[in-house]
Amino acid sequence: MAISAQRRSERVLIDMPIVVRGESGARPFQEETFTVTISAHGALLMLEADVTLGQKLTVMNPKTTDQQEARVAYKGAIHAGLAQVAVEFAKPSPEFWQMDSPPANWTAEKRAN
Repeated sequence: MAISAQRRSERVLIDMPIVVRGESGARPFQEETFTVTISAHGALLMLEADVTLGQKLTVMNPKTTDQQEARVAYKGAIHAGLAQVAVEFAKPSPEFWQMDSPPANWTAEKRAN
C-alpha cells in the first residue's frame, strides 16, 4: 500500500493498442504493441524493440492519432521476444488515453499542472 501512496497518478490495468516509434541501435523502428497498465504520467507496455533507459520514444494512440513524447523509465527481462517497458511522458497527459471514467487523481493532477 505504501507504494501506491507514492505514485503521482493511479495506474489502470488495461490492454490498449498503441504504436511506439524510436530507434533501436541506429535503426528507426515503429512497433504496434499494447499496454499492461496506464497512468496520467505514462504506461507499462510490451515491446520487441531493443531500447535503453532514458531513451526518447514517441507513443501514439491509434484510436485518436494523438502522440506523446516519452522516455524509457524501466526495462524488464525479455520473455517470448517481448520486454516490459515503462515509459514516462514528458508532461502528464491524462487525456491521451481517452478514458470515459479516469481515476479521480488524473483530473486533479491535470488541474494542478
